[in-house]
Amino acid sequence: MDDTVRVRRIADGDWDAVVALERDAYSGLGLSEGRSALQSRAAASPGTCFVVDVGPRTAGYVLALPYPLHRYPDLERAEETATAFPPGNLHLHDIVVEPGLRRRGLARHLLHHLTGTARTRGDERISLVAVGGTERFWSARGFVPQPGVVAAGDYGADAVYMSRPVPAAPLPSSPPASPSPSLREVS
Repeated sequence: MDDTVRVRRIADGDWDAVVALERDAYSGLGLSEGRSALQSRAAASPGTCFVVDVGPRTAGYVLALPYPLHRYPDLERAEETATAFPPGNLHLHDIVVEPGLRRRGLARHLLHHLTGTARTRGDERISLVAVGGTERFWSARGFVPQPGVVAAGDYGADAVYMSRPVPAAPLPSSPPASPSPSLREVS
């Protein structure tokens, strides 16, 4: 059985899987956006949106797009055009891993790939809105809460805007640890 892990850009044929993953992750919180909004976010910044495959299976995805610090996408609206914001802050809008494949480091691989992409783009920070009680999860990954940024109700009552600096590139003598020797990142 092929269990090769691969991070790659989202392709047209990935949308059924991405939409299903997003719906399953966020509909219980009342935050599911639907296909057109998700596709609009990826179209706004295709170079910062990825899926993670395990073998032939799409196991998760990340949608991120440039947004000024302390701003975030409106869940009620699709992105209108390609995002015109300059590099500086990359907003991690969505990251989802299939429930049966969690705790295998797939989200870490997506976040590592996204961080490298942010570094290459010249971004100084990565921001996100923690929803559904995930603030502790994100704090453990270096994100710091910035209270008062998210308007009540936008992303749920417990939503917290968080950000972290984009770390400098790792030294060549100390590559990041990989739990799977079959990991491959593809842009």
